[in-house]
Amino acid sequence: MTGHEVPATREVRALGAAALAWVSAHREGFALGDDALAEHGNVNTTWKPFGELAQVCVCVRRHTDPADPLHVLASDLLSFAWQQTERGALFVELQRLEPFATYPLEIYAAFASAGLRHAGYESATATVARTRGWHLTEQEPNRRLSVLNSERRSGLPEHEDMPRALGRTWLAGLPEPWTFELAAGYTLTHVIFHLTDWGLTPQAVPPPVAAYLRHWLAPWLDTCLEDEQWDLSCELLAVASSLPGPPDRALFQEAWARLSVAQHDSGAVPEVGGRGGRTTAPDFIDCYHSTLMTAFAAVLTVNRLREAAGDAEAFAADGGQGVPG
Repeated sequence: MTGHEVPATREVRALGAAALAWVSAHREGFALGDDALAEHGNVNTTWKPFGELAQVCVCVRRHTDPADPLHVLASDLLSFAWQQTERGALFVELQRLEPFATYPLEIYAAFASAGLRHAGYESATATVARTRGWHLTEQEPNRRLSVLNSERRSGLPEHEDMPRALGRTWLAGLPEPWTFELAAGYTLTHVIFHLTDWGLTPQAVPPPVAAYLRHWLAPWLDTCLEDEQWDLSCELLAVASSLPGPPDRALFQEAWARLSVAQHDSGAVPEVGGRGGRTTAPDFIDCYHSTLMTAFAAVLTVNRLREAAGDAEAFAADGGQGVPG
């Protein structure tokens, strides 16, 4: 703790820690069953939650000290997830079954960024990624950013320029703020996640986009919190923590205080609604993503606030001669 740290930081960390503890206690809900490789299996109930678990664990590890209990727990969960893939072997099978599907690479990229790699899968995917079919796959603009970031994280050549791909997104057009709604909200959050590699490189956000978000994030977040859209609220908080420049302390403090009422005593956070319903734990399917996003956003928030506090201390120690970042 530093002398300049915002008092709410401890509370935010506690919310994130409780969320990650719930995830750990319910890890079997993320496990890959026989249907993960079924011909007509539902990716949204198998690989999607599994991939989200892996990505959040990578993010928690990135933004915490190795001795931090959150880092240790995230590492344990990531190890569990890697073992579920038979140490990467299942990605080879997925690639064989669906050679031009991008979701296996998008999930694998999270592991690769943590140093967990499978040479056979990377070799097979590199071959497919050189084809015109891969380069010309029609995708939503924000999904294209995901593939480009996944290529980079996995050591594959990016098949398109990231700024060019960004230019086709809703967010890059700086749309009228009143056109924001749920679908646009989830689209813009993922644009920022892929652009910044899940909060790792805030400087990757172009200045016009960063300025636009700094102006409109607060009212959009307020609307989502008022409507009890807890999942999207957490994603917007993660975006606020992924922008360049000093963090908005007032926004964080108020939003996390309002979000805290949604967390069940078990640590679970429902995707929507449930204000005050802390005695009834939500079902796994209704809370796993929002609980993951709570842990993700909390770790990013705490990290940014602590970085800012460290900058302020350095600025003061320098006699105010420098420029605090």
